[in-house]
Amino acid sequence: HFIRYDVLYAYVLNRLQFWSALAATDERKLLERLLQSSGNDRASERKKQASELRKAEKRKSEVDELFIKIYEDWSAGRITESNFNLLSERYQAEQEGLDEKIVALKAAKENAEHSEEDAGKWIDLIRQYSEITELDVPLLNTLIEKIVIHEGKKGADGIREQEVEIFYRFVGKIDS
Repeated sequence: HFIRYDVLYAYVLNRLQFWSALAATDERKLLERLLQSSGNDRASERKKQASELRKAEKRKSEVDELFIKIYEDWSAGRITESNFNLLSERYQAEQEGLDEKIVALKAAKENAEHSEEDAGKWIDLIRQYSEITELDVPLLNTLIEKIVIHEGKKGADGIREQEVEIFYRFVGKIDS
């Protein structure tokens, strides 16, 4: 995908100037906006992850109990050693998978809880650049994580439009 340098430069400079001005005039409003934009996108994802975490923890508890029961059945001679080994392997594999899933879901939950702290970090960064007049490498590396340029499309009126997404450090995509 192609975009002219001068067009991209002007767009990124404009967005950074906008956020810098907002940080200088109304930091509280900017913080609310950052939290809202990240909150809207991630709220349903957090609910889904919390539900998955509860299910995984419940299933882990059930598997632990089942494992104890098959051990008791094996030691009492109610099931054969080959059946015990087969069930034991299955339960151990499921336990390992559930342990990994639980760790990953807890880490995702913890990351989501840091969003307010991350928004504050980004506001502190953007406030340092209150008078952005030109872009340079240190500024871009400090404030921007990545820029995604989508394929350009011509509208019905013949004007070419192209979506550009800016992902800022700590807060991700905040431009609508």
